[in-house]
Amino acid sequence: MFLGQFLHSFDDKFRLTVPARFREALAEGAYVVQGLDHNLMVMTAQAFEIVYQRLMAMNMMDPTARILRRLILGNAAEVELDSAGRILIPQVLRERAGLQNEAVLVGQGDYFEIWNPDAWKVQEAEIQNAEVNAQRFSTLNLSTR
Repeated sequence: MFLGQFLHSFDDKFRLTVPARFREALAEGAYVVQGLDHNLMVMTAQAFEIVYQRLMAMNMMDPTARILRRLILGNAAEVELDSAGRILIPQVLRERAGLQNEAVLVGQGDYFEIWNPDAWKVQEAEIQNAEVNAQRFSTLNLSTR
């Protein structure tokens, strides 16, 4: 399970260190895809396969389904952890997410996101707005019983 936030720097070859607690989940392979919020998403091979199957089950005659396939599959890259626990993020994906020297990795349960630190600050301000959240989440049931 991917939880928490981590700030990491890219090395000179644009490899990004994956937090130690995330590495075991990625041992059998991973995919990095363009996210939905000017970020990137890193999924295990198993999670990506589920998303892939759902995308392929969509009607290709539906223009929205085609756009979603292009967004996710057209920008997907298989990545592997190196011996130091780093992944190489392709240049096109780094550019799409506005990544330069540092990145914030944010756990999302079955996957984690990679954010430009400045974009993440904006996102954090939005998710920390208590008044907006009270209305935004009022219909969701997060009770533990």
